[in-house]
Amino acid sequence: MSDPYILILYYSRTGSVAQLAQYIARGIESAGGIEARLRTVPPVSNTCEAVDKAIPDSGAPYATLDDLRYCSGLALGSPTRFGNMASPLKYFLDSTSALWLAGDLVDKPACVFSSSASMHGGQETTLLSMMLPLLHHGMILVGVPYSQPSLNDTVTGGTPYGVTHVSGVANNQPLSQDEINLAKHLGERLARTALKLNKKRGD
Repeated sequence: MSDPYILILYYSRTGSVAQLAQYIARGIESAGGIEARLRTVPPVSNTCEAVDKAIPDSGAPYATLDDLRYCSGLALGSPTRFGNMASPLKYFLDSTSALWLAGDLVDKPACVFSSSASMHGGQETTLLSMMLPLLHHGMILVGVPYSQPSLNDTVTGGTPYGVTHVSGVANNQPLSQDEINLAKHLGERLARTALKLNKKRGD
C-alpha cells in the first residue's frame, strides 16, 4: 500500500495561491507520517476546454482523478474571481462525478485557501464556493480556529473558513507573517485530522 498523502490541489495565475500551497505543504509535513502532494490544473479557454500542455513547464504537475481518489485529505486553493473560484479549478471539479458516484472522498478531511488583490475582494465567498463541491463529495471541512493567535492578529489575509492572502493591486505583496503562520497551521491541522481518521479506519 502506498504512503498516505494530502493532495494540495490549486490554480494560481500570479503565484500567490502557489505560495500559500507551499506553506500549507510545510505544515502538512511537519505533522509527520504523511506527505504533501502538490498538483495544479491547466488554464481553460473561453469554450471551457483545457488548453495548456500535457505537462506544465514549471511548478507542480497537473492533477489526475487518481491523485484525488487516493488522497487521505485535500487542500483546495484558488484565486478570487468575482467572489468565486477560478474556472480552471471548477472545470476540474466538474470532472469528478465518477469519484462522487463511488463515494471515494466520503469522510476525508479537506480545507480551502485563496488570494485576492484587495482586502475586500471576495475571499470568503470564494472559500465558500470551493466548499460546496467538497460537501457534495461527503468530505469533512477543516477551518482555522480562533485559538490560532495569527487569526486574531492579522491585518492582511486570514479567515476561520480558510487561509487567504491579500496580494495588492499589482499582485506583488509578499505573504505576511500572519498569513504564513495560518497556512502552516491549517496544513498541520488538516494532516493531523487525516491521520486520526486513517487510524480509525485502520488504513
